[in-house]
Amino acid sequence: MIVVADTSPFVVLVTIGHVDVLPTLFEEVIIPPQVASELASSRRPQEVRGFIATPPPWLRILAPSSVGTIPGLAAGETAAIALAAEVRAGRLIIDEYRGRKAATERGLRVVGTVGVLELAAEMGLIDLEAAFARVKQTDFWISHKLLDERVTLFLQRNQG
Repeated sequence: MIVVADTSPFVVLVTIGHVDVLPTLFEEVIIPPQVASELASSRRPQEVRGFIATPPPWLRILAPSSVGTIPGLAAGETAAIALAAEVRAGRLIIDEYRGRKAATERGLRVVGTVGVLELAAEMGLIDLEAAFARVKQTDFWISHKLLDERVTLFLQRNQG
């Protein structure tokens, strides 16, 4: 499956040391240049800037042929939505509520960083509880209670 990703999933996955799950979970991972620029921003942690400075071979940077405007969204989110539609991505990895809403309104299937980590845990690639503990130590804006609830559900589903 081809996926297009926005900025925040990369920031979180690189920061917690699990960006390597992406090529295992998905056939191809693509980002638009706008997302690459956001990842290279001086506001990003050094490990994120280092990641995008020498992107891995499994990450492709591709510009969408046209990018409209979507009110309330950043350039990376708008470009990622345009690119996902253009390449008919199986999923768009995006976290921000407005971006997810705009994507689903355009018929795109979305998954967030939490969903990616849950998929990786289901495949036995990571320990979900440990990964969520690391997420809690970042500045990723998500309810710690929600993460705890997701771990509980995951453990209940995967017992026995």
